This record gives sequence, structure tokens and C-alpha cells, in this order.
Amino acid sequence: MNTLLIVNSSPRSNSVSRRLTRQVAEAWKSKNPVGHVIERDLTGDNLPFLTEAWIQASATPAEQRTPQQRQTLALSDKLIEELLAADLIVVGAPMHNFSISAPLKAWIDLITRAGVTFSYGAKGPKGLISGDKEVLVIVSRGGTYTEGSPADFQVPYLRHMLAFIGLTEVTIIDVDKQAFGAEAAQQSIDEALKQLSMTAESRSKHVAAVA
Repeated sequence: MNTLLIVNSSPRSNSVSRRLTRQVAEAWKSKNPVGHVIERDLTGDNLPFLTEAWIQASATPAEQRTPQQRQTLALSDKLIEELLAADLIVVGAPMHNFSISAPLKAWIDLITRAGVTFSYGAKGPKGLISGDKEVLVIVSRGGTYTEGSPADFQVPYLRHMLAFIGLTEVTIIDVDKQAFGAEAAQQSIDEALKQLSMTAESRSKHVAAVA
């Protein structure tokens, strides 16, 4: 069964990133009436930050974990399960202080597990999540940032961490200029919608379902 995972990380209920991920989900469902949609709202879930107990539990071999350690890792296990189940992953990522939001960082920390989503070998790190997944990241920002901008710690970090766990088929949809006034903001949203449509035409069947 085709599965879509929507990950929202904005604290605002009607943010630009949420409006666009919602639009993608609705379009996808219209093309995949029997498909399965997983919606993960990171701000509503109040994701915990990593603790010493979490780190110890993660480093303990699965067969040796105590019931308490298994409970400590339960949310991480669930989030990873959602990733593994998805064919298309859509992430709404507003820029906060030139980087990503705290809930999105917490999600990344919880899904980045040694021996589960990545490993280290003689050739260095290896992502363990199948590369046969499409990822759309909708980044919303108040300003505008060119590729390689020294002030952009958002997109480079997201690309690096997604690739680190094996997700290399990543398309960035940039919705910038949201603090430049209503007209500029809407123009950027319209351009993002065009980019989504173009992406749907040029990428695999999973993204094509968004058209």
C-alpha cells in the first residue's frame, strides 16, 4: 500500500509550511484513495529531548534491554517505524533563528539511532533506511537565502541528516520572503506551488502522486 508521511514542525496552527503540507496531503489522497496517510505533528506531541537514560538504552543490545529501557525507546521506535513505512515523506520546516525548529531537531535526534537508521564501518557512516523513498522538505523563511548562504543553517543541516540515515532523494521547496510583505510572501507561495507541480512531473511515482 502506498504510504504518505506528513511531518509538521511549526508552532503556528496555520503557518505557511502547514498550509502547503496540508495541500500536498489532500492532493496525494485524491490520487491515492486507498493509500495510507500518517500525520505526525511534532509540536502537538511535545517530543522529549535526549536524556542519559535514552542514550544508555539505545546503546544497550535490544535483547538485553530492561522493560524500562524499552519504554524509554518506545517513541523513537514508533517514529522510525513511520519512516520505514512511508514511500513519500513530506516535512514542513520553518526556519527558526537561521536553523530548524526545536521540535524538528528533537525528531531528528529520536530517529537517528546507531544500528537502526545508521551504522559505522570501515568506509565510514552508512544510512540504513532504504533509498527508495522520496522526501519533500517545505522550508518557510522570513528572508531569502541563496544556495550556500553562510546564514542558512537549515537546508544544509536537513540535507546532511536525511542523507546520513539513508534518505538521499530529497527535494527542497523554498517558501521564502514571508517577512517581505503580503505581496512578496504570496508570490513566493505561488512559486512554491509551481515548484511542487514541476517536481511531481519530473520525479518518481511517489512524488508524481502530489500533482
